[in-house]
Amino acid sequence: MAEPLYYLSAGEMSDALQRRELSAAELSEAHFDRIAEVEDEVGAYLSVTTNLAIDQARAADARLAAGTAAPLTGVPMQLKDNLNVRGTATTCASRMLETYVAPYDATAAAALTGAGAVLLGKGNMDEFAMGSSTENSALGVTRNPWDRERVPGGSSGGPAAAVAAGEAAFALGSDTGGSIRQPAAFCGVVGLKPTYGLVSRYGLVAFASSLDQIGPMTRTVRDCAIVLNAIAGHDPKDSTSIPAPAPDYTARLDAGVEGMRIGVVRDYFGEGIAPEAARAAREAIGSLESMGAQVDWEASLPNSRAALAVYYIIAPSECSANLARYDGVKYGYSDTEADGLWAALEATRREGFGAEVKRRILLGAYALSAGYYDAYYLKALQVRTIIRREFAEAFERYDLLATPSTPTPAFKLGEKTADPVAMHASDVCNVPVNIAGIPAVSVPCGFVDGLPVGLQLMGPHLSESALLQAAYAYEQSTPWRDEHPPL
Repeated sequence: MAEPLYYLSAGEMSDALQRRELSAAELSEAHFDRIAEVEDEVGAYLSVTTNLAIDQARAADARLAAGTAAPLTGVPMQLKDNLNVRGTATTCASRMLETYVAPYDATAAAALTGAGAVLLGKGNMDEFAMGSSTENSALGVTRNPWDRERVPGGSSGGPAAAVAAGEAAFALGSDTGGSIRQPAAFCGVVGLKPTYGLVSRYGLVAFASSLDQIGPMTRTVRDCAIVLNAIAGHDPKDSTSIPAPAPDYTARLDAGVEGMRIGVVRDYFGEGIAPEAARAAREAIGSLESMGAQVDWEASLPNSRAALAVYYIIAPSECSANLARYDGVKYGYSDTEADGLWAALEATRREGFGAEVKRRILLGAYALSAGYYDAYYLKALQVRTIIRREFAEAFERYDLLATPSTPTPAFKLGEKTADPVAMHASDVCNVPVNIAGIPAVSVPCGFVDGLPVGLQLMGPHLSESALLQAAYAYEQSTPWRDEHPPL
């Protein structure tokens, strides 16, 4: 039986559109029908931008007819709801921004719409991107399409679930401590966290500014490369943007892994890692070895195990500074019943922020406070430098490093909400990448008890082409990209 339109890859959709076998309007309609069919079960969207999508699809069809289409023209997408799109709601899944309408476009969003992609809507997420399960959303619960009793991961749970369920051809998420790769693994899709600074953060609502990075979530590795081509590149509006041209990330996808040096980080195959997840990752790495990669099964990054502790000093400290702007005065939620300015400020923040956001603000304020700055924040920055050096030394010996994407498959809804430490530990494989500022990709590598698990490949700065090349070689040797959830 032919694949439903909504389960074609973005590349396949683009080819069909270019050949005029279907129109962008028809493709968008197929996705809206799919959203109507499964959204009540999944909950991937916070808003559906029907009228905008209709207008964009018509414009895409005009470009296709004129022969001026780009690779993503007419392809339907979802954006995580911390990316601004002018004239649409950007809530960050928080009561604080529940009524906020963005007055400008994020650079990455503008690049995609400029390429002719069609925005279906905005994806659910953990509030202000703080969480690992999308259970911290103040505006609704997202469920894993593979098992609706389990989480989709976080904080980009909505985008991951939407792509897996056929509710969008691709999505953009943000990754501060694994928030693209962890939900990608949980939902059985591809997720790339680019090098810090490769994709502009302009228009991304800030969580932790030295860690945040926007990246693609797709059904195939080729789709990931196509989307990265559209969003990568220097942006003068972002002072941390890398001032260098981006290559064509699709150019070397077929080059294979012959002679590629891959180090298997043994520190991420032991304590805290489910044996089944570790076994699936090892089997995937074994496949790369059989294709000619030179695999060292005993690589080690012992200092990177401290990354989780470093992250939970640096990220809360930066979030406490970034979220200080939400005071009930300039925009967003404001308590109007309080008696006096300070009472209104306290009530606004108490009622507008959820428990996890308040927890991190308090932790960050404490770490930055007089008498504790040197003991906590400064020490975390020093350890961050050690971790970055350790990665740099490893990449003198290896082209890429490999670990499981997550310690376990997706856990049950509510299983870890009462234990923040256990919840935070679900990011242990991912956080070191953000601390080091390097790129990493999660690619599906099998199933454990019917739930997807992923292989994580990490590379040195600006090694996205090599990462995608290795991920593509592995993907092409497996059937996982053709598996879809039982919806």
